[in-house]
Amino acid sequence: MALPETGQSLADRLLAGDRRALARAISLVESDDPRGWELVREVYPHTGHAAIVGLTGAPGAGKSTLIGALTKLRREQGRSVAVLSIDPSSPFTHGALLGDRIRLTDHFLDPGVFIRSMANRGALGGLSEAALQAALLMDAAGREEILLETVGVGQAEVDIIDHADTVVLVLMPGSGDSIQALKAGIMEIPDVIVVNKADHPLTDTMVREIRGVLSLAPQRGGWRVPIVRTEAHLGRGVPELVERLDAHRAFIERQGTLPERRRRNLRSEVLSICAHRLRQRLEERLRDDERFGELLDEVVARRLDPASAAAEVLERFEREGGRSAPVQHAPRQRSADR
Repeated sequence: MALPETGQSLADRLLAGDRRALARAISLVESDDPRGWELVREVYPHTGHAAIVGLTGAPGAGKSTLIGALTKLRREQGRSVAVLSIDPSSPFTHGALLGDRIRLTDHFLDPGVFIRSMANRGALGGLSEAALQAALLMDAAGREEILLETVGVGQAEVDIIDHADTVVLVLMPGSGDSIQALKAGIMEIPDVIVVNKADHPLTDTMVREIRGVLSLAPQRGGWRVPIVRTEAHLGRGVPELVERLDAHRAFIERQGTLPERRRRNLRSEVLSICAHRLRQRLEERLRDDERFGELLDEVVARRLDPASAAAEVLERFEREGGRSAPVQHAPRQRSADR
């Protein structure tokens, strides 16, 4: 993939920090183009340098506004930033709704900031397989900090812990978020908790609730999860948040747990890709399978339970060595180069 006018490969341009090359590379990955996977394979040895911060929380908590404020401060510190916002998929086009990019317009013209929205494509944890590859491409392109924002999807938000060095949970007073987070087990995830829109009269109540919840959570090897109050739209509390992010980064580097975290994250990513591709192969195998249709009829008639039907399907799949016709990459709407 070389440009006729320069002779440079897309990988070379990406590694040199070319924004258009990065946009093109992400489009290839997002559209499941084999060239995108080849590109990731080529640049992967150049990754692992960016600090990846994951932000998660319920819709309306102000994650995008907070990311805008964080981006502004990081740029004032001279750091390059990439923002990857995982939007709900459009039910019509299956593309990202792009609301987050609209809210980050202040940074569009800054060459030190790269912003991309991506559809979650129904991924239960709020992250799609393509998003993980996009983060690697941003890393390879030399971005020093990657801010990864997930769609607020309730209990499945726990997925983000597998893809960030530091996890930030953003809550909003008066929403019952702290209780919901406790129910979902989300309070065991964050390294930093942000109570945004802290001018709300119920902020103190929420902070007390969070402290109570944290007292029940297992300890993090010496790291005490801080609670930061912010009013992101005014920039208040954001410098303190940056300090906490830096403190956590220094802590995991000092403790030597950053490599351990990344090993765990990469293990989860490998397993996620395996599961996705196995499902593709299984669906291809069963597409015109008569026995599968018979099993489904039995399940619909309530003569066979779903788990027993699945057990037979898997047994046959394993017995036949998972053989199937070559899986074609499913056509997806391609994102235009940005």
